Amino acid sequence: MNQRLVVAGLRALLPVTVAAFVVAIGVHAAQASRPPHLVAAVLCGAYLLWILVESRITVRQPSEAPAENHTLLPYALSRAGVGVSAALWPLRWDRLSAWMVLPIALFAGAVALRLVAIRTLGRFYSHHVVRYSDHSIVSTGPYRFVRHPAYTGMLLANAGFVAYFANPLSVLLLAALCTVVVWRIGVEEQVLLGVPGYRAYAGGRARLMPGVW
Repeated sequence: MNQRLVVAGLRALLPVTVAAFVVAIGVHAAQASRPPHLVAAVLCGAYLLWILVESRITVRQPSEAPAENHTLLPYALSRAGVGVSAALWPLRWDRLSAWMVLPIALFAGAVALRLVAIRTLGRFYSHHVVRYSDHSIVSTGPYRFVRHPAYTGMLLANAGFVAYFANPLSVLLLAALCTVVVWRIGVEEQVLLGVPGYRAYAGGRARLMPGVW
């Protein structure tokens, strides 16, 4: 796929996703007299803030040519679909429950993990699959434990978000997102195997979660 088309697609998707979350915040805020909707509005606002924090990375073209770009739009579309479908679906909670704390805590902790992973990787982090000419292995922070902690954080954050809104469409789209991420990791690792030392680094660490995968 042409790189310019990919970037153009991402830049078109971003404002649509932001607008959808603004609508969701408004819908839930309009029912703020019902506590579950007030919590939903705050949670949607937190998700929107997360999108905006990453937006510069989303639309930024890497300084070197990507090794591949055919996984990026499916990845971006599936991520957006999960969040938007959860946020815009009618809320099923009628009253506050202690169980609400679990998905909210999972969402908050997982977003924090993702942002730490992005910061730890520094200039080597990109939403594009890139192997830089001076690429080196990063094994500090969360990369001490898993190879792709940014994906771990992203998936867990979306799982927490979906768990709060709990509708069948977002659950199905979350499963689709997991499938896309597994596909994308396979593509990325084929590229990263060309980085000196990556094979040895990968040999001692799970991809997403120790003891699972």
